[in-house]
Amino acid sequence: QVQLVESGGGLVQAGGSLRLSCAASSGRTFSSYAMGWFRQAPGKEREFVAAISRGGGSTNFADSVKGRFTISRDNAKNTVYLQMNSLKPEDTAVYYCAADTSYSDYRRGYDYWGQGTQVTVSS
Repeated sequence: QVQLVESGGGLVQAGGSLRLSCAASSGRTFSSYAMGWFRQAPGKEREFVAAISRGGGSTNFADSVKGRFTISRDNAKNTVYLQMNSLKPEDTAVYYCAADTSYSDYRRGYDYWGQGTQVTVSS
């Protein structure tokens, strides 16, 4: 079992930046979990944004955010980050972090989810 708490969301103008954080607490070592970020805009399904492997050596991104977003983790702080640059109004959504012990299905296969943090990008 792992608990995930996102933070760092807010309102930003188009072209701006935000950094989301996701703090994990678990009976298992944080580095046991691959981590992902997802988002859900109003009226749309939740979609994959980015993922990072347990050790941080592998990352993957949705095409819509490649070159603008980066994902990183600090296993000593039990935290994963999503740095979002060059934000666009279409990035507006609730952003969720997720954890799973396997990285094999990084676009979908997560057992644990946070409550989400709202990101709003104004034009």
